[in-house]
Amino acid sequence: MPQESFQGHAELRPHRVTVLVDENTNPFELGCATELFGLPRPELGRKLYEFALCTPGDRTVMRDRFFTLTETAGLEAAEATDTLIIPSRPDVAHPRHPAVLDVIRRVHARGARLVSFCTGAFALAEAGVLDGRRATTHWQCTDLLRSRYPAVRVEPDVLFVEDRGILTSAGSAAALDLGLHIIRRDHGAETANTISRRLVFPAHRDGGQKQFIERPLPDLPDESLAPLLAWAQQRLDTPLTVADLAAEAAVSATTLHRRFRTQLGTTPNAWLTAQRVTLARRLLERGDTRIDAVARNSGLGTPANLRILLRRETGLTPSAYRQRFGPETVTSGLSPVTTPAETAR
Repeated sequence: MPQESFQGHAELRPHRVTVLVDENTNPFELGCATELFGLPRPELGRKLYEFALCTPGDRTVMRDRFFTLTETAGLEAAEATDTLIIPSRPDVAHPRHPAVLDVIRRVHARGARLVSFCTGAFALAEAGVLDGRRATTHWQCTDLLRSRYPAVRVEPDVLFVEDRGILTSAGSAAALDLGLHIIRRDHGAETANTISRRLVFPAHRDGGQKQFIERPLPDLPDESLAPLLAWAQQRLDTPLTVADLAAEAAVSATTLHRRFRTQLGTTPNAWLTAQRVTLARRLLERGDTRIDAVARNSGLGTPANLRILLRRETGLTPSAYRQRFGPETVTSGLSPVTTPAETAR
């Protein structure tokens, strides 16, 4: 189920996100967590999260001694957090500090959300909280994670995995994918899209997409899917088929499938469905149309199909999603949402 969003409820505090920074933590994943959850969002007109860093000591040396963190909170800051993030630490063979593992176990025991970026999954596994759960990590380390912690159900070829309140991501940039997924769960698709635009990063790459996608040097003519994707996104409310996409790209359906697999790590149909669900979520957040109109304008066809796909993606029915993320619960001031047909006019 999505985490409860505190926005729109003035009497409740924002969701607390704490990053647990251990010795030799990788600066990139720490930067991702800070950018996504710690910085002000003036374009949104509201505060999304309370954010803190906590460390096991007064001075924490980052990876390869690039810099040292000082004046951070102690591990006690994690005790009241709603979400605890464990960034990557490359030296996975080195055991974590016992106090770090104890904090992870206590945070998990009281039901808070746990998140790891890249090899941070090793800390969760060492703490024992991943036993019996699906998890992932950097593709170069999945075999090691599986062999060292056989009770963990390692999924080697995905961007991120969510299993009963514990979320793990693949290497490096997948931290941004997982972070935007969490923001989308907490605050809705439009908020996540606004932040992704500021980051100049894709708004939504599904967690099931491949970590490592072969990207050979392009042959001439240019085989980039970008023009086709832009064309399709303007027509999501029409009954597009793979044949339609192939015809627009002037290639065979087989060639189109190959290009989608190579460039996006997914299939044309799966990409279309994901885009339509994202559009449906944005329409529901706008809150001014009926469920059948949302299904039709997003290209999902029927309310039943919308209900199935939205519940699979968010754990909520369309009505519940609109009640949680609709305009009456989110501060106004965001750019209006338009359907593909409205954009084309």
